[in-house]
Amino acid sequence: MNDNLLAQQQAYAELIIKVGVNLQPGQALAVRAELGHREFVRLLTTAAYDAGASYVEIMWADPLISKIRLQHVAPDYLATVPDFEVARGEEILDHNWARVGLTGSEYPDALEDVSPAVMRASREGWNKKLGFYMQRTMNNEIAWCVAAVPVAPWAQKVFPELDAETALARLWELVLRVCRADQPDPAAAWRAHDATLKQIASFLEQHQVRTLHFFDPVLAADGKPSTDLTVGLTDRPSWPTGSCENAAGVAFMANIPTEEVFSTPHNGRVEGWVRTSKPGFPFQRELSGAYFRFEQGEVVEWRADKGQDVLDELFQIPGARRLGEVALVDVRSPINRSGLIFYDVLFDENAACHIAFGRAYPEGIAGGSQLSDDELAALGLNLSDAHEDLMIGTATMNVTGYCADGSEVVIMQNGMFVA
Repeated sequence: MNDNLLAQQQAYAELIIKVGVNLQPGQALAVRAELGHREFVRLLTTAAYDAGASYVEIMWADPLISKIRLQHVAPDYLATVPDFEVARGEEILDHNWARVGLTGSEYPDALEDVSPAVMRASREGWNKKLGFYMQRTMNNEIAWCVAAVPVAPWAQKVFPELDAETALARLWELVLRVCRADQPDPAAAWRAHDATLKQIASFLEQHQVRTLHFFDPVLAADGKPSTDLTVGLTDRPSWPTGSCENAAGVAFMANIPTEEVFSTPHNGRVEGWVRTSKPGFPFQRELSGAYFRFEQGEVVEWRADKGQDVLDELFQIPGARRLGEVALVDVRSPINRSGLIFYDVLFDENAACHIAFGRAYPEGIAGGSQLSDDELAALGLNLSDAHEDLMIGTATMNVTGYCADGSEVVIMQNGMFVA
């Protein structure tokens, strides 16, 4: 590894610690990572202790071990989750740890031949005992950040024409660039980017947008526009973007990179149809060429060129047929301008407008973080155990906002913000 790359990786690790989770002196940190991330995890751990961490806990994962369990464990034990996992989740939440999740798989297609029905059963067991962990994290009780670590197998999936070494170097260069870690002052670059995103959110809030209409006029095989989707928001929408705050009032950046401005749909106010524009990965299985038609907030028709069985299983989860997120992303995003499919939701969702089936973020409702689940449900927030992002944005997508006073405002033309 050359010294310049190592220096940029160290800057990237510091960015995740100082801007991503904004680690405070004396705070503990939990890191979820694959074994293939170990060299970068050492840099991240060094940055955390240098920032004053009291303790760093690494929770290692191996996709092949996960696959072995899913394919070999007796069906009666698929839902088994040991109590120590619950205790660890409670420790992290109750004692205000920060949490970093690293993506970028060493085995990107490991679960492609695992039955989605088996994965759903395993997830249901996890949700039964650890659903509180996802819910409270999505409520921003703690500072959390998802970031990526390039590894050779992932790099060759993104750059299949290159050998492993060249692909890995190319992916590192690209990830560092779109994450602004290659800048002279990455933290300053992120503050400027955060301010730009918040200007768009301010535009949407000032116009009191209550409904989004996505329309892509490009005709599909059925002779209809590719997308004609109306997404109604709750009666008190908020537009989170960029940085947010945890329960202690500490600002953090949940995703590095991030290019989205999002809100929470009302789970009964979605009508029309939409097609995906990039692959998605429910149950860590590839889904592409998907079509969805909604009535009164619920998907009533769905199909996919690849991953039909994945959709069929996903929609067995209560609430998963309704939306929990709608996000706006400009096609001029540096991720989208790369012209690549990253096969990683962290990057692909920040290249295109997207929707998410399942549980919603309370922060998409004004004051939502202070409300109970019952109060959130009364406002139309989806409380499903699922949350699966799927990309819908294109360079021909137009987005119109319908405002609280009955007026209309153009938000995006040809995939680009007009504000």
